[in-house]
Amino acid sequence: MLDSKTYDVVVVGGGHNGLVCASYLAAAGLTVKLCERRSVVGGAAVTEEFHPGFSNSTASYTVSLLHPKVIADLRLHDHGLKILERPLANFLPLPGDDYLKVGGGLQATQAEFSRFSQRDADRLPEYYAMLEGVAAVLRELLLQTPPNVGSGLSGLVQGIRSGRLLRRLSLQTQRDALDLFTKSAGEVLDQWFESDAAKALFGFDAIVGNFASPYTPGSAYVLLHHCFGEVNGKRGIWGHAVGGMGAITQAMAKEARHRGVDITTDAAVEQLLVENGRVMGVTLENGNRIKGRSVAANVNPKLLYLQLIDENDLDADFLQRMRNYRCASATFRMNVALSELPDFTCMPGKQLRKHHQSGIIIAPSLGYMERAYFDARQQGWSRQPVIEMLIPSTVDDSLAPAGQHVASLFCQHFNPQLPDGRDWDEVRESVADHIIDTVNEYAPNFKSSVLGRMVLSPQDLERRFGLIGGDIFHGALGLDQLFSARPVLGHADYRGPLGGLYHCGSGAHPGGGVTGVPGHNAAREIIRDFKWRKLRR
Repeated sequence: MLDSKTYDVVVVGGGHNGLVCASYLAAAGLTVKLCERRSVVGGAAVTEEFHPGFSNSTASYTVSLLHPKVIADLRLHDHGLKILERPLANFLPLPGDDYLKVGGGLQATQAEFSRFSQRDADRLPEYYAMLEGVAAVLRELLLQTPPNVGSGLSGLVQGIRSGRLLRRLSLQTQRDALDLFTKSAGEVLDQWFESDAAKALFGFDAIVGNFASPYTPGSAYVLLHHCFGEVNGKRGIWGHAVGGMGAITQAMAKEARHRGVDITTDAAVEQLLVENGRVMGVTLENGNRIKGRSVAANVNPKLLYLQLIDENDLDADFLQRMRNYRCASATFRMNVALSELPDFTCMPGKQLRKHHQSGIIIAPSLGYMERAYFDARQQGWSRQPVIEMLIPSTVDDSLAPAGQHVASLFCQHFNPQLPDGRDWDEVRESVADHIIDTVNEYAPNFKSSVLGRMVLSPQDLERRFGLIGGDIFHGALGLDQLFSARPVLGHADYRGPLGGLYHCGSGAHPGGGVTGVPGHNAAREIIRDFKWRKLRR
């Protein structure tokens, strides 16, 4: 069946970036069709009931990186979005009866650090200033289209703009940027701090969604990537969307529909239609064909080019580079329904306290994280996994029955490719038991409080959300896959190798996280091409 209408843009994938891109396009007067494989839009940023009476953010689980321009332009607050700040940033329970907390103001955090090292407490303001200095550069680059290698004058102009930004930096900030873009997080943190607990607390961000040791060169950038966000105008803060992450994407969908976007769910795209080197629309798995003057793909580049496009329509070198595109977050995701709050050995009590409302990190040292990585490389998963637990019901009581709670467990490292031909479906539940047992070592009532759970292995994340290798970023955030090299040199300007094909997902600059920025930037380039008649209407 062929839809008789020809749309200006067909958006493939209704995740948050697809919704953002579609909204900007429609506001510019373009006709837009958005096709989403699942029965609900939102991609990995959705809220679902996983146990009777208990709902939670299924995959993506906390908010900070969502760009304020996107929030304002799409009127997300007008559509009901409300984001609550964490009262405490992070809580690191340690073996035995000790812990480290971050949050409540600089002086409170310094007081915490001084229990482990006065030197670390004294250096903390300088460390924060260093991170903010480089993060400020990243923020300025977020909304820019990267210089596109081989694109002639336009790439040269964009390169000059980026170069001017870097030249404005002090020499010290340039050196800091070089360190954070090239060195390992472990190396950087070892230079700044002496306490294992301090280094662990900051080092966690370097391995979130990053299948690597904290001592892998380039891992410092992943740490930095998590620092450029804000909540309610406060930089470096993380928070919870009331109603879960699905509240963000449902607000986006409302605005998209208001602007005239035609959103269709249960519409899995089987293949892009290509004629003479140009995309002409898409074919759905149900056989329907949708014609489009252009296609904006909000899917992992590896999925796009290896599954949705005939390889004969692609250049051999480009195709090989897509086969080698690195996708492996090594992430294992769980949602659990709890009868009561965790009672931590190091901070006893089941009554609500600020540490229950923080990001609870189980990973007491960088060495612990490194061992977890090598375990996963050798045997498939960590004997002592790295776990971040959030309990969003402590700030949003709409998610669970009164007196009960939901917890998000975001766990590293779990190899997408298990050794010896094993399959994640065979070991998923036993690995989930292992994760719960690990939390129980720090909060001995945790296991007995679990009423129900949703378990998502790397394989499940790929099947459910199209996250190839379970990669939450749509591609590793390494220097070879960043900025002008994302997803590959020559196509960093959101334009693919086929005429009329665009990248609007996290596989484009600036990468992963619920930012909305790739969708925003891709829409700008598509609108520009329509304006200059590169795409005929």
